[in-house]
Amino acid sequence: MQSLVIVAHGSHLNPESSAPTYDHADTIRATGAFDEVRTGFWKEEPHFREVLRTVEGDEVYIVPLFVSEGYFTEQVIPRELRLDGWDVSAWGSDGLSADQATLVAEDIDREVHYCGPVGTHRAMTDVIVRRAESVTGDPDVGDDFGLAVVGHGTERNENSAKAIEYHADRIAERDRFDEVRALYMDEEPEVDDLPDFFESDDVVLVPLFIADGYHTQEDIPEDVGLCEDHTQGYDVPTAVDGTRIWYAGAVGTEPLMADVILERAADAGADLGTALDDVRETTRVATGD
Repeated sequence: MQSLVIVAHGSHLNPESSAPTYDHADTIRATGAFDEVRTGFWKEEPHFREVLRTVEGDEVYIVPLFVSEGYFTEQVIPRELRLDGWDVSAWGSDGLSADQATLVAEDIDREVHYCGPVGTHRAMTDVIVRRAESVTGDPDVGDDFGLAVVGHGTERNENSAKAIEYHADRIAERDRFDEVRALYMDEEPEVDDLPDFFESDDVVLVPLFIADGYHTQEDIPEDVGLCEDHTQGYDVPTAVDGTRIWYAGAVGTEPLMADVILERAADAGADLGTALDDVRETTRVATGD
């Protein structure tokens, strides 16, 4: 019996924060690849501490719906799930290469496969590109367009920027978009100055965040100049200093994100059957491509 547990941050203040987690869980559940699909949260119920008690499977795959390796994936989640013997060295990661570690969850006295976060998986690159397709309504978007992959960034955690740069570099290597840049909220180069970094008349802005919240709905639109007050809304695209900016919102809301979760579980040994192909096809239809 295979079980999948998707763990995410959640929020006491923003009820929409958990919506992508539930949506992706429903998409995966519909494939039938797992006998059960559970969700657990840091700031909502069921809490990390409780979620494994609801799981019945003998093969349990835990996938963190987080953007980067860091405090939550390396400390909070293993601690709250009571993963016996956990040490970040089990991933042998350079900040981008976390794969999986098989450990015993003391609470249920059962082995589980603890996977790396979705944000650093290679499949996330395709989700960012799909997000650009979704916001423009063009499955072939690329020519004469720039792409800005935007993250929080912080000097306190270098891994925060690594994931942004990793995916921006991979997309640039495909030569699909005329320009690709990694921009940040809290470090240079800053997203506030987006038009200064592009020559393209049209730029798609994709924030590498799991859910739409304060940063994606308020900070970025106002900082970039899409609006003076986020409560007044803005058009997509909106022209800022001569550049038409197509604001895509949080990448984690893209239906194809379910594919990345499945990829993480597959890398840890889960038997998915045709689930990956099914999800790629159904999510493309769902976004109208």
